[in-house]
Amino acid sequence: MTTETQQTPTSAPTTPPVKGAQKASVEKWGKEVMELGFCVVPSLLLRAQRRLNLNPTQLAVLLQLCDFWWDKERKPFPSKETLSQRLSLSERQVQRYIAELEQEGLVRRIERRASNGGKLSNTYDLSGLVQRLQALEPDFRQVEEETKAARKAVAKRGYKPSGLALAKQASA
Repeated sequence: MTTETQQTPTSAPTTPPVKGAQKASVEKWGKEVMELGFCVVPSLLLRAQRRLNLNPTQLAVLLQLCDFWWDKERKPFPSKETLSQRLSLSERQVQRYIAELEQEGLVRRIERRASNGGKLSNTYDLSGLVQRLQALEPDFRQVEEETKAARKAVAKRGYKPSGLALAKQASA
């Protein structure tokens, strides 16, 4: 049995007033909820779920791993037991899902050992996921920019839809 140290933010200032996005999060979720912590996950991970071939449980496992990843240089190392409890899965199921993510090249397990040679929880390298998201970003950016340009064009006075736009309207 090993004692797991969960990664937490090194400093969580509570006395200074919150600014910008933090303030918006506090207003949206509530101060007490936000004081328990938050996880920064790029929206692209959620938007690209299908392109990454992630089923809902695989995505949930990735999101859990992201919740333990606070610093770029310090990879997350939650135990299978912790992930199992959080996801309501058996430890063996967690192991299988992580193996699937590893097979897809999104996660790499790194075995950890205690100084006495005993096993510790694995460390999880998410650089494969980061690289895949960076590779997908241009596709999503292009669609976003095209959509933005189309909205801007529609808002202009005297807008006349093109033949393609008319065909899309007719099929809708």
